[in-house]
Amino acid sequence: MILSELSYEQKPLENGYNNRTLYLNLSRNEIKIKPVSQLMKDKFIGGKGFDLWLMWNSLPKDRIVKWNDPENEICIASGPLSGTNFIPGSGKSIVTTVSPLTGAIIDSNVGSYFGPFLKYSGFDAIEIQGKAKDEVVMVVDGENHQVRIEKAESASQYAHELTQELTTKYAGNGTPVEKNRVSVVSSGLGAKHTNWGMLNFSWYPIHRKWASYKQAGRGGIGTVFKDKNIQALVCLSPEKPQHDVGAADKDFARNSGGEHNKEIITYDPKQNQMRQIGTGHLPVIMNEYDLLPTENFRYGRHKTYLVENEKEFPYSWDVWKKIMTEEKGLSSCWRGCTISCSHFSPNHTVLTGPFKGQIVSVDGPEYETIAGCGSNWGVWDPKWILEVNFYCDTYGLDTISVGTGIAFVMECYEAGILNKDITGGLELTFGNAEAALQLIHQMARGTGFGLIVGKGIRQMKTYFVENYGADPQFLQDIGMEHKGLEVSEYMTKESIAQQGGYGFALKGPQHDEAWLIFEDMVRKSIPTFEDKANALCWFPFFRTWFGLNGLCKLPWNDVQPPDNKDNPIKDEKGELYRARIPKHVQFYADYATGITGIPTTPQDIVKKSEIVYNFQRIFNIRQGHGLRKDDENFPYRGMGPVTKLEYESRQERYDTQLKEMLGIDPKNKSTEEKMQILRKYREEQYAKLQAVVYQKRGWSKQGCPTIEKVKLLGIDFKDVLKIIQPHQ
Repeated sequence: MILSELSYEQKPLENGYNNRTLYLNLSRNEIKIKPVSQLMKDKFIGGKGFDLWLMWNSLPKDRIVKWNDPENEICIASGPLSGTNFIPGSGKSIVTTVSPLTGAIIDSNVGSYFGPFLKYSGFDAIEIQGKAKDEVVMVVDGENHQVRIEKAESASQYAHELTQELTTKYAGNGTPVEKNRVSVVSSGLGAKHTNWGMLNFSWYPIHRKWASYKQAGRGGIGTVFKDKNIQALVCLSPEKPQHDVGAADKDFARNSGGEHNKEIITYDPKQNQMRQIGTGHLPVIMNEYDLLPTENFRYGRHKTYLVENEKEFPYSWDVWKKIMTEEKGLSSCWRGCTISCSHFSPNHTVLTGPFKGQIVSVDGPEYETIAGCGSNWGVWDPKWILEVNFYCDTYGLDTISVGTGIAFVMECYEAGILNKDITGGLELTFGNAEAALQLIHQMARGTGFGLIVGKGIRQMKTYFVENYGADPQFLQDIGMEHKGLEVSEYMTKESIAQQGGYGFALKGPQHDEAWLIFEDMVRKSIPTFEDKANALCWFPFFRTWFGLNGLCKLPWNDVQPPDNKDNPIKDEKGELYRARIPKHVQFYADYATGITGIPTTPQDIVKKSEIVYNFQRIFNIRQGHGLRKDDENFPYRGMGPVTKLEYESRQERYDTQLKEMLGIDPKNKSTEEKMQILRKYREEQYAKLQAVVYQKRGWSKQGCPTIEKVKLLGIDFKDVLKIIQPHQ
């Protein structure tokens, strides 16, 4: 049954834009088209920028909007550079909403065909508001130029089945070629019963004959989706889409794209082999540098694995190559991306739950899933990674929050805070993957201890104190969440740069904003305190730019030209940052110039991103978040050793630091005394870094962008000034 329908005229793309967005209100079954203003393009570019601007103007301004208010929105946008088939990684879109975990604006970057298909169908963004009375499917039909809100038909509640059903339903004659034109956004039962819901964004690789998906995972976006009573969002691409996206100078952009693609094909096999195993190449590297989260971030590596490979690492490159061995041809989550990191395991036999015994395909696994639901649980068997990956996808659960959240529960169990009576018989010790899976099944059903766990670490900490008499300081120290969002999977004890990257991030501790762990601890490109503070300014701005333009960051950062070390780049202050990969930054400046027709330099990339970055900070302040108090209280487990066990496992390291950094002889001091001294120092360093970074970003001591800064950025709108004036 069609509840509402709107026909529209298809217009050609111009310089990467349709110059219009799509608005749907599910409470009123309303569909309308909004124009894109020049201000939107000049200041907010696209992607996350468009999402934020649409939400800023649609959410009520006289009160804080809660995640489950009908007025809350889900916005999805790609960007002017997305949808081409000659720029590597140009299939991304960004989803934003008010998060059920943080109460602030969450954004999540996701691959798949949906963003480009929406763009080909005539819209730069889609904005969804209200709540449906009955479950609905929203359809953007780019072939017939129609937008519909339909009453959902009976279908599977499991995402891996629902996606196949809807792909077939909206694929015309149902051939693989027709299915390749359909992208489905969906979630699952876990999103309905937890705060960890995510969204699956699909595409149909013809050689797989199965719809695969990528995830907009962070912050509970899928939970909002289910709360709005949405079964799915579907986009059907026109049969003959505009692949050049109306580029001002296609050849100019294409030439840089050709060189970039050639570089990836040449050097990836010698560097990370992402074209074979995707981000599965990272665990072995993180383990080698003592950066792989193990047993709720207590340790940084497998206990018995040695760098010299005396014992085979359970998550080595060879292991993942064997698991993904039946992949036929390279596969990318968007056409033309030569990174082609979207691998899968085609024959996993399900071990638990409602699909036990069935043979299924599992997309991934990605690094975050391997680390979060593997090493961080003390689980070292790939079959359990595939099991968790499959069920989190089909239940609509974020594997990062699930991984970090259950790791926290496991440590609480081993510390005696929890027991079998509390967990309903589940022995949630480190290494017990089967018990963890049972907890995930409970989350999906909305039953048992899973209901408590699925609320997130922040709420669990309060609940455990009030109901089980837990020590609140201990829970604060080991509960790896910040601002309400679970920490993604990197050990930060020895990297104050990544501590700031997590702690000062706008939405909470997610690596996509400031992934400095590699620069700091592996490449060692930011050795001094000043280097780290500077990186925490320009690095988030630069990474923001990818989310404004619909691009993946992997082609920029994960395959480097061999001569990168010989090509330093200077910022406007003359400071050197090789980490930017100057040759690649020039590629991206050329892409922007060629597509939009606006001459763009590497310096312009950072300047334009700084506008949106500061605007999002102000939006969070409007939501009652985003000031200094939110950036403080980073869990100490992310700064240093919380327990004697941790300290003594790295005693030589920590004792040496006391001697060399503080001039303190640890010889006659107890472990507890040494821990206390080290903690005081590290917390002071974090506070110092916070103050320095605020100043460099042009923020007040309270963490608010100054009036001078917003004027300089050209976003000194009346409603912006009203919000920031009390916090100067």
